[in-house]
Amino acid sequence: MTALLGIETSCDETSAAVVVDGVDVRSNIVASQVDLHAKYGGVVPEIASRAHIERLDSVIEEAMSIAKVTPNDIDAVAVTNRPGLVGALVIGLTAAKTLSWAWGRPLVGVDHIRAHAYSPAIGLPAPLWPAVALIVSGGHTSLFLVEGPTSIELLGATLDDAAGEAFDKVATILGLGYPGGPLVEKLARGGDPKAIDFPRTMLEPHSLDFSFSGIKTAVLYHIHGRGRTSGGLEALSQRQLADIAASFQRSVIDVLVRKTMLAVSRTGVHTVVLGGGVAANKTLRTALETECQSRRLTFHAAPMAYCTDNAAMIAALGFHHLQRGDVAALDLDAYASGS
Repeated sequence: MTALLGIETSCDETSAAVVVDGVDVRSNIVASQVDLHAKYGGVVPEIASRAHIERLDSVIEEAMSIAKVTPNDIDAVAVTNRPGLVGALVIGLTAAKTLSWAWGRPLVGVDHIRAHAYSPAIGLPAPLWPAVALIVSGGHTSLFLVEGPTSIELLGATLDDAAGEAFDKVATILGLGYPGGPLVEKLARGGDPKAIDFPRTMLEPHSLDFSFSGIKTAVLYHIHGRGRTSGGLEALSQRQLADIAASFQRSVIDVLVRKTMLAVSRTGVHTVVLGGGVAANKTLRTALETECQSRRLTFHAAPMAYCTDNAAMIAALGFHHLQRGDVAALDLDAYASGS
């Protein structure tokens, strides 16, 4: 039995978890900062870093208390060191290095986007791999070929706005607030997804990359008029707003599903997994599952608890790095971009 303490501070969630053998989550504590950033309409890096400093010690203590473990029970410390806000990453990385040194335990650096790709496997009795992984979050929209926990190949990524970022921007355009994803999804439930034919940006034929900046602009111009950024919102009824939200959401989901199926065709795998913060969107989960069923593909979405940034997925993937002997020195650095 191998127990890892995981630490995650890549953006605006302060999280710690204890996971055994890569699948058995004994605790997973997440302290959200949504309330701190809401009035700014997005994450403020300086505020995020300060909150991590204030909360991380107690979050780690709570995770270990709930898991009923002491430092003697921990075999390694896994920490997110990329990608993310560098200032925020450094807080978690410094804590992990300190505990690794103080406890005399190995340090494991983890790419948190690749951890999202692994997260649908947490708690499952049998491996899912090989699989195409669609990872959709506020900062990242990516497709991976996952041949094993530590064999993850990037197939495509966003060239501009990530899908979650597009949701946040459209929420702002619609005057809904922050975080935008859940608010747009809620409004969309009362709308007609076929009411407005927003564009589906597929890029070049066979491209597995994404672009969502155009859909944001299309929504803006639909509301205010071409070339305008204000003046039209007040004239819209609640039903019209719901139609816009539903049509926007459908456009984004159509692109995500089509690109994922293109990746399946290209790789020849028979399993699709979904992770990341936007993976909590029930319309996306249903659309991807329905498409997989029609093609007789196996589909697994990350459990809701592991969709947003969390330390359980860091410790879980960290276990497999540890098994390979992929451990880090105490000079492990933080990086804004992925590996």
